[in-house]
Amino acid sequence: MKTKAVRLYGKSDLRLEEYELPQIKDDEILAKVISDSLCMSSYKAAVQGSDHKRVPNDINENPVIIGHEFCGEIVEVGSKWKQDFNAGDKFSIQPAMNYKGSLDAPGYSFQYMGGDATYVILSQEVMLCNCLLTYKGDDYFGGSLAEPMSCIVGAFHANYHTTPGSYVHTMGIVEGGSTAILAGVGPMGLGAIDYAIHCDRKPGLLVVTDIDDARLERAASIYTVEEAKKNGIDLKYVNTKNIDNVEEYLKSLTKDKEGFDDVFVFAPVAPVVEQGDKILGRDGCLNFFAGPTNTEFSANFNFYNVHYASTHIVGTSGGNTDDMIESLSMMEKGLINPATMITHIGGIDSVIETTLNLPKIPGGKKLVYTGIEMPLVAIDDLKELGKTDELFAQLADITEKHNGLWSIEAEKYLLENK
Repeated sequence: MKTKAVRLYGKSDLRLEEYELPQIKDDEILAKVISDSLCMSSYKAAVQGSDHKRVPNDINENPVIIGHEFCGEIVEVGSKWKQDFNAGDKFSIQPAMNYKGSLDAPGYSFQYMGGDATYVILSQEVMLCNCLLTYKGDDYFGGSLAEPMSCIVGAFHANYHTTPGSYVHTMGIVEGGSTAILAGVGPMGLGAIDYAIHCDRKPGLLVVTDIDDARLERAASIYTVEEAKKNGIDLKYVNTKNIDNVEEYLKSLTKDKEGFDDVFVFAPVAPVVEQGDKILGRDGCLNFFAGPTNTEFSANFNFYNVHYASTHIVGTSGGNTDDMIESLSMMEKGLINPATMITHIGGIDSVIETTLNLPKIPGGKKLVYTGIEMPLVAIDDLKELGKTDELFAQLADITEKHNGLWSIEAEKYLLENK
């Protein structure tokens, strides 16, 4: 079986190659990859090469396939797993396997297993760690976005609150309480709004802030106040740019005007972190969601309130397998739509340039379909490109029908016509 894959040979040395896969062993599975969502973690691995903790030292001789947010179909199942998986099953991957304490992961560490390929061999570690997850959704992009969505799910589960007179902590946001998502209308923030509105442990008040009217209006058109109200949530979008005393204003929106139970910070910016601290109510939990690149990043935190008001902070980086399963289940049921995260689409030939330039490319998730060749295209540019390209014209019409979002209809059209 031949595969076409993007492989890492050294620092910033990515190559798109076609080569023969070996015959699978009894404890392996052959799979066809359909989609992969490009992640900043792949950029870090690509530029660091073997200096990256997950990347082997011998990639110059045994290159690895990059990409770890992938979805596809099982083609052939080794005898060891025939009772658990079937050819034709749609799957997603939890890359954080932690197999026997190892950091090895699909998309970083394996010669034949990564998302930016047409066909891959899933090694036994994936199945032994229960990281090969069946996906029953009608799309493929949802399976690719289950991993970033699981980061959001994990963050909501990681928040905690104290029990008066006890050392027992209650995990999760306060049900029916007040939640704020600061700098919350970027791609991951949109996913957080979606999850907050549709999960089984909802806040009563959800306040989403940003300093860009256009981004706020876009978010409000996707996740409407009316939709939130149907789910028992009072949703408010707030532009904090021209408010004199932001903290006092935000606290005034909460019950008894005392502050928020849960605050999520979606930008690694010190003033935003400090703002989050200042709007916490008693026993409030601040979740620092956004990962900084500066290893010395810090911000002021009110330790008087830590001592006397039981405020506290938590940080999460990624989600676990249970979080991914919850994400996949909610997608299958139509409860959440991760398409809001996608701003660009492309083919396998766009992977190298996109991966190496991810920090410079604005927008949200860049989704590639590995079985096709197509340059990376912003969904917002489809209409203009459609003036000279019929494929893009049709995709522009389809996305317009879906409020400017990527969709199952758009995905099917692209895969059938490219």
